[in-house]
Amino acid sequence: MSAPEIAPVPGEVDGLQLHSSASDIVEIAALRGRAADLASIALGRAVQLPALGRAVIATGHVALCVRPERWLILTPPASGAASADRWRAGCAGVGAAVDLSSGLRVLELSGHAVREVLVRSCRIDLDQAAFPPGAACATIMAQVPVILVALPSAMLLLAATSTAQHVHEWLQSTAQPFGQLSSFGAPS
Repeated sequence: MSAPEIAPVPGEVDGLQLHSSASDIVEIAALRGRAADLASIALGRAVQLPALGRAVIATGHVALCVRPERWLILTPPASGAASADRWRAGCAGVGAAVDLSSGLRVLELSGHAVREVLVRSCRIDLDQAAFPPGAACATIMAQVPVILVALPSAMLLLAATSTAQHVHEWLQSTAQPFGQLSSFGAPS
C-alpha cells in the first residue's frame, strides 16, 4: 500500500528546504580490539564516538556510526585533506582514517513534512518514536545507498557523489505533494 497523498495544511508555511553543502567527511576505523583506544583519542579531540546506529550532533561536527567500529566525522570544509591528515596522525597504530569528502555529498532536508517525504523513498521506519533525533542508519533510498541521520529539526542524507543528483531530483519529485521544495546548493 502506498502512503496517502497529503495536501499542505491551509495557512501552514509552504514547503520544505533541501540544502546541499560541502563538508569534510572522514571515516575512522578501529584496528581489531582498539575501539576503546580510538574513542579515547577522539574524546581528546572533543569528538564523542556514538554507538552503532547513533549520531552525536555537536558544535562544529557530527559524528555517526552505521558500521561496527567505524565512524564518520563531518566537519566544515578545511583546506585540502587537512582533517583526514590530522585524524591519520592522531590514530596511527590504533585505527585508520580515510578522507571521504569527495566521495560523499551531504544533503539536509528540513521543513514540516521531512519524514513523510523520506518514508516514501526508503524502508526505514521514520516515525519520531522509532527514529528519534540522534538516530543514524544506512539504507537504500530511490534505489541507491544513502546514510540517514535524524537531526533535531531536519534529516541529513549522505549519498555517493555519483548518485547525489539522482537523490536530489528524487526528493524534489517526491516532495511535490507537500508544497514547494526550495533547493540551495544543488549537487554538481
